[in-house]
Amino acid sequence: MKRLENKVVFITGGSSGIGKASALAAANEGAIVVIADLEETNHAKTINEIIKTGAKCLFVPIDVSDVNSVKKAIFITAEKFGRLDVAFNNAGIAYSYTSIHETPEDVWNKQLAVNLTGQFYCVKYELQQFLKQGGGVIVNMASLGSLKAIEGLVAYTAAKHGVLGITKSIALEYASKNIRANAICPYYIETNMISTAPGELRKEWTERTPMKRMGNPEEIAKAFIYLASDDSSYCNGIEITLDGGVMA
Repeated sequence: MKRLENKVVFITGGSSGIGKASALAAANEGAIVVIADLEETNHAKTINEIIKTGAKCLFVPIDVSDVNSVKKAIFITAEKFGRLDVAFNNAGIAYSYTSIHETPEDVWNKQLAVNLTGQFYCVKYELQQFLKQGGGVIVNMASLGSLKAIEGLVAYTAAKHGVLGITKSIALEYASKNIRANAICPYYIETNMISTAPGELRKEWTERTPMKRMGNPEEIAKAFIYLASDDSSYCNGIEITLDGGVMA
């Protein structure tokens, strides 16, 4: 039997990068996949690729920084399929390196709105659905920036530290309700977001990594499948670090 057979899996930021790789991996494990992303993303291409695997798939528009958008996306999912089994809160944004004293207030506000407050909105309404149905699994996208400071990315670092705080709080408060929450902490991963970085910067990231390469979205998707499935049934409140050895 496949590890996510007939499970309803809700993935924010699911149209591209890590979200897309995780959506395809979930489909191959038998899941019913819900892609939740901004309307303007190229979600149709991802949906078509998922359908080709034989899996059921649905796109729902979402802006995680808008609480009403989050509530609507989760409501549509639960109404369509009768339940929500796994939520991967993967949507996030990055920005260019800036010293703390030069970080614009609007950058700080936007980073926290998407990367932290957006996570809170998602888990709040996912938990409400899980409590109605008797359980569920949350996987939150954190970062190596959840575990250490990243110079020049104060808002991103602060937000991602907060994601781990949310994750551990869920694990503590809802474990007795058949609800688990864990997080993934990757280093730089080969996605469209990273591909636009200058070559010198990409080289620096690679050189910092003991494995001398960046990770790929499929490697993160494998960690997601582990945390989403019963393979990780006794994991609660942990973070899986995928960094090629950087933290070592």
